[in-house]
Amino acid sequence: MDADAQVGRRGRLTVYLGAAPGVGKTYAMLSEARRRCERGTDVVVGYVETHGREHTTDMLDGLEVVPRREVSYRGTTFTEMDTDAVLARRPAVVCVDELAHTNVPGSTTEKRAEDVERLRVAGIDVITTVNIQHLESLNDEVERITGVRQRETVPDEVVRTADQIQLVDMSPDALRRRMAHGNIYRPEQVDASLTSYFRVGNLTALRELALLWLADRVDDALGDYRRAHRIEAPWPAKERIVVAVTGGPESETLLRRGARLAQRAAGSELLAVHVIANDGLANPDETRIARAQQLVASLGGTFHSVVGEDVSAAVVDFATGANATMVVVGVSRHGRVRRLFTGTTGDRIASLAGSIDVHLVTHGEVARTARSRWYLSPLSRRRQVVGLGLSVVLPLLLTLVLRLTDNPDQLPLDVLLFLAVTVLVALVGGLVPALVAALGGFLLMNWFFTPPVRDLTISDPANLVALLVFVAVAVGVATVVDRASRRATDAVRARTEAATLGALSRSVLTGQDTAEAIVERLREVFGQESVALLARGPAGWTVVADSGTSPACEPDAGDTRVQVDDDHVLVLCGSPLRATDQRVLEGFAVQTGLVLEYRRLREREERAAALERAEATSTSVLRAVSHDLRTPLATMRASVDGLVSGSLDEADRAELVAAVDSSTEQLERLIDNLLDLSRLESGLLHPVLRDRSLEEILPLAVAGQPEGSVVLELDESAPLVRTDAGLIERVVANLVANAVRVSGGTPVRVLAHVLPDTVDVLVVDRGPGVPEDRRSRMFEPFQRLGDTSAGGLGLGLAVARGLAEAVGGTLSAEDTPGGGLTMVLSIPRTSA
Repeated sequence: MDADAQVGRRGRLTVYLGAAPGVGKTYAMLSEARRRCERGTDVVVGYVETHGREHTTDMLDGLEVVPRREVSYRGTTFTEMDTDAVLARRPAVVCVDELAHTNVPGSTTEKRAEDVERLRVAGIDVITTVNIQHLESLNDEVERITGVRQRETVPDEVVRTADQIQLVDMSPDALRRRMAHGNIYRPEQVDASLTSYFRVGNLTALRELALLWLADRVDDALGDYRRAHRIEAPWPAKERIVVAVTGGPESETLLRRGARLAQRAAGSELLAVHVIANDGLANPDETRIARAQQLVASLGGTFHSVVGEDVSAAVVDFATGANATMVVVGVSRHGRVRRLFTGTTGDRIASLAGSIDVHLVTHGEVARTARSRWYLSPLSRRRQVVGLGLSVVLPLLLTLVLRLTDNPDQLPLDVLLFLAVTVLVALVGGLVPALVAALGGFLLMNWFFTPPVRDLTISDPANLVALLVFVAVAVGVATVVDRASRRATDAVRARTEAATLGALSRSVLTGQDTAEAIVERLREVFGQESVALLARGPAGWTVVADSGTSPACEPDAGDTRVQVDDDHVLVLCGSPLRATDQRVLEGFAVQTGLVLEYRRLREREERAAALERAEATSTSVLRAVSHDLRTPLATMRASVDGLVSGSLDEADRAELVAAVDSSTEQLERLIDNLLDLSRLESGLLHPVLRDRSLEEILPLAVAGQPEGSVVLELDESAPLVRTDAGLIERVVANLVANAVRVSGGTPVRVLAHVLPDTVDVLVVDRGPGVPEDRRSRMFEPFQRLGDTSAGGLGLGLAVARGLAEAVGGTLSAEDTPGGGLTMVLSIPRTSA
């Protein structure tokens, strides 16, 4: 391809994905490059790392290699891919090894993946390599498997959007043989690698990760192809089980059955779908839906909610879009008569599913549908009583008025008037009073207004039809009015519940709520005397949080109780709640469970952080013991051996005795720092605060330094400070010793500044200083920050800050004007 043809097109990306190091991905990349060269393609090598492997090096013969670019960093020269040179060369294809590589600081781009993107934008095809452990999404999993944290990663999206991904794989035994033969690492590294990273279990797990990740990529490609070619019929390339969740009591049974079906085939997926009716009339049990979501998550599946007018069609549409192979649906809970006339959801799904299998699951809730209590009204008892009264009084009054007119030909008008009365009664009292009014109107019109009057017989068939139509219309209108009233009541209740639960969820999710706030809000919402959150323990129930004037009641003594989890219960004391309030109460229980879970997670996080700090300290102590503490011991041992030999003159003996003395002092100082750090972290340090003068403390703190290395500038009028003299002396001595060590012979100044509340002791040196971005770390234990002097553990500043804070002071670092570092020790002034 010539340069003109490259303009305006984006380069293709081919990725050789290695299941593990050493499987031969670089060799495969170079083999592809040689094949393209033989076909006449202009191919160059932008960057290849052979790691000294003979066979990989041989593959470079005959390929054009673009010289690397040299980059200097901290006095060392490194080589990186010269992207600008490759762009200037403009080949058709370039080979770039190690896609996840991080460039040396100072390079044009931070990651090699960005260099590859530049090449593709220029229209150059790129062939690259990457190992599965370097994918960003798998970093944590790889660390758990191998124990090694990969510091160089590449976003999955970079590899996922490649035009072609080629898996380079090898069985664990074959890879270990390659390792043993010295084809991957140097001989001195083989044994350690075989017993650590390259164990059979590690390699098998990495291989499975690579296969599963690539299978997901292939599945995405299949979905893209089906969408591009508008293929709506599912292709059963992978088992996907869709479970239709109604929110009924059988939902958990269906989900567990679907999970068992999904487990029969490796790599299967479990998807749960809940259809929300778009007419807004459906009223699913939100608590059961929430439990179904939790169960799906625990089974390793995903939960989806879709909106649809026809539940069966919505389930099938979702299954088709997800390329599902099976739909799991429960046997209908409706009675035989309803199933006879309306059919079942399972039957309709089976008729619409086409090539998707439908698995019908029986359950314990079949034909257990609760009887419809149509006669119960959502209206208040007062309105129902008034409606019953009107259903008797209004038809009688209307009959009296109509009898006064005494017009035998006005039956159609009479029917309309009685129908209006029935509608009015329905609006006031609901369905049952309206039926009473309709029946009363029928009897009154039959007795008084249809010939023969004062007789229940009807001579004219037209009048009979008119009265029957009246009854039918009255019943229909009353039913519609009653249903509208029920829906309005449900809508108001749902809006109130949504507002309450929404406010509760927002406060909990934003971390503003606690268990105490939830029980207080619960008491206010339901008007209870007291609400308590109780926890079950070995000694019985204990109160976690309570609200109200009356004492917290026991679970058995409460008027209403709701289970939060196996060990917690909410107990309400006061007026009993209505059944319609149960859903809101369950919502409060769910939110309470979240608060308790957040509390447990915070406590666990704090414990984990404490353990992590302790482990880091222990590791650092062991590292220090193995190195820094052994150095003075080795010196002392060598000196003692020389003294025991007895063949030394006085000068040599004096020198060895001085070495023993110096090493002993150094060892004492290291052990003192370790003990101080231990006391500080365990809280066993108890300072004795008294009014002290700095004239007594500072001269003793600088007394041990070489003559002329420290200049003490102290004003005799400096006020007293409230502190522990011994601890402050050790802090200043530590700071002065550090300053003298780094000052390079320039005297260190120690002076005091008097402030309204404190006296600041300044230790000023002219050393190299510490960059501002590293000052926050300099007070952490075991931080040397480039200090390579012997005998130090990096504890000095950590101990100094801890001692300063123990006596109520502070320790910070500032730049010295003109170069160097100034340590500022602020000590509280005496209250007098």
